[in-house]
Amino acid sequence: MQYDPLYHPYPSRRSMVFAKKGMVATSQPLAAQAGLEILKKGGNAIDAAIATATCLTVVEPTSNGIGGDAFALVWSQDKLHGLNASGPSPQKISIEALKKAGHQEIPKYGMIPVTVPGAPSAWAELSKRFGKLPFVEVLMPAIEYAEEGFPVSPIISKLWKEGFDNYKTDQAEEFKCWFEVFAPQGKPPPAGEIWRSPRHAATLKSIAETNAEAFYRGELAEKIDVFFKQYGGYLSKEDMEAYQPEWVEPIKINYRGYDVWEIPPNGHGLVALMALNILKGFDFSAKETVDTYHKQIEAIKLAFADCRKYVTDPRHMTIKVEDLLSDSFAAKRRGLIGKQALQPTPGRPTGGSTVYLATADSEGNMVSFIQSNYMGFGSGLVVPGTGISLHNRGHNFSFNSAHDNRLEPGKKPYHTIMPGFLTKDNEAVGPFGVMGGFIQPQGHLMVVMNTVDFHLNPQAALDAPRWQWVEGKTVDIEPLFPEYIAEALNRRGHVVRRGAVGATTFGRGQIIWRNSEGILAGATEPRTDGVVAVW
Repeated sequence: MQYDPLYHPYPSRRSMVFAKKGMVATSQPLAAQAGLEILKKGGNAIDAAIATATCLTVVEPTSNGIGGDAFALVWSQDKLHGLNASGPSPQKISIEALKKAGHQEIPKYGMIPVTVPGAPSAWAELSKRFGKLPFVEVLMPAIEYAEEGFPVSPIISKLWKEGFDNYKTDQAEEFKCWFEVFAPQGKPPPAGEIWRSPRHAATLKSIAETNAEAFYRGELAEKIDVFFKQYGGYLSKEDMEAYQPEWVEPIKINYRGYDVWEIPPNGHGLVALMALNILKGFDFSAKETVDTYHKQIEAIKLAFADCRKYVTDPRHMTIKVEDLLSDSFAAKRRGLIGKQALQPTPGRPTGGSTVYLATADSEGNMVSFIQSNYMGFGSGLVVPGTGISLHNRGHNFSFNSAHDNRLEPGKKPYHTIMPGFLTKDNEAVGPFGVMGGFIQPQGHLMVVMNTVDFHLNPQAALDAPRWQWVEGKTVDIEPLFPEYIAEALNRRGHVVRRGAVGATTFGRGQIIWRNSEGILAGATEPRTDGVVAVW
């Protein structure tokens, strides 16, 4: 890489971390240490990623759970592999059925927005194809934390309270189990308090011992089916039985000699690639200029405008990904960027909650993995007797029957989670990601440009103050964002709002880069409780 490892222009609580044998970077220290423990036991980067991911369902339940989705990019044997473990909508759901039931839109919470959860299938599939250690052994750290409990970390405690305050306004019977599991004392756990979930542990044991078959075609699927039947939901054991994760070919663009990789739709990594494809036609002499920020924001707006219109389950897309990533299309969109802010026409982006992790080992394997329940704890539902908190990805469907991303039976929705990966000259540079709903493509753009255009080391690339385009001409900025640039953006027609630093507002990222000598350089950021665990 071209960056100076000692150059760090931004205030930071953390230093970049180096290692040789292995590295795990994620948003919760216990989960990172669990992944490192697996590496030291002889596991590879894939085993470490699975251990970390399953552990995060316990130690960071505010952002992900057993009932969520996952995507992965795996570098193994000099090739990048993509895994899409997002699930489809139930076969019995439809816009017509919801309208008949009196709905005018897809609710955020409850039974209706729950699609088939894909995360357990991702863990089992990754282990089956790439893992070295037994699946049961890899899940043991998560099982132990669920059984024995752990002290809740500070940012997780804050997010836990936000979830509690959100769900306590809904007294419907089906939400009761969420409070039994996540607020057993009638309140969310404060930082430092021990929280445990024996039912969560039992469920993880069942998944571990059956390679996730119990979740999709066994006792856990039966419990999910009974729960949804009891409260008039649409998800069924038949939906669970039919599900399989998909190995997919990752998509990329070349940005100034580096290949930037993402998972193809239904994920929206395409937004980041389209925006970078537009921006590569400009020259950027410096990072901290109004022209740099203006063009970044405009490119993201244009990419979102297209992807919010076209991205959905790839079987239902009306335009090809390669057409959206073509140089000719990028040139047309680039030509729309002038001196003043544009008024785009995408759907309104909303917040999200996700976990991201990156792993690497001494054998050359590297993993970029992302897992989510969406909007914090997700649907607000926990399957009784299991500790399975269910996501609400179906909320991303359109209720407009003419839209490409309209709700239909057995269809995957537009999905916000996206792992990233960087290569150069067919060699791995490494995994990167920034979680947080619709900030994710914007965070990926900033990380790539901070690294490639402005030569920032991984820690500086994550610490740099962020912006987030929200809708129309509105852009939120962090407190440390330069005031003179904010004022200049306002003069160009942007509506700039200076917001508080928020874990989900501006994302939480992780990076692991590897140099030509095999040395690993890792970073996490001050927007999270994260750590880089090394060996």
